[in-house]
Amino acid sequence: MRLCLDEHYSSKIAEELRAREYDVYAVSERPELRTLSDRELWLHVQSEQRALLSENVADFMPFVHEAAAAGEDHWGMIFSSSRSMPRGAGTIGLFVERLDELLTKNRNEEDF
Repeated sequence: MRLCLDEHYSSKIAEELRAREYDVYAVSERPELRTLSDRELWLHVQSEQRALLSENVADFMPFVHEAAAAGEDHWGMIFSSSRSMPRGAGTIGLFVERLDELLTKNRNEEDF
C-alpha cells in the first residue's frame, strides 16, 4: 500500500516509514501539494493510487461517500484522532509504530 500523510503530520513520520521500505510521503515534503484544497489533494492521491492519512473526517468522508455512491474505487482513507493520538514531537514514534503495523497487515494496494 502507498500512503500520503496530510499536511498536519510531521515529515519525520514519512521518513521513518520510508526507512522501513514503505512508499510514503508527507504533504509537508511536497511544496506543490501544500496549496491544494482538500478535494484537490484527494484527487491527487487517488491518481497516485495512495491511501491518505488525515484527522479531517468532516472534509474527507464526503469524498469517500461520493466515490461509493458513484460506484468508483478509491485507494483508502486512514483517520487518526487528536484524542487518542495527538500530533506532536512526542508522538512521532507512536505514529510510526501504529502505521507500520497497519501497513504490514495491509501490503496490497487493494487492502483499503
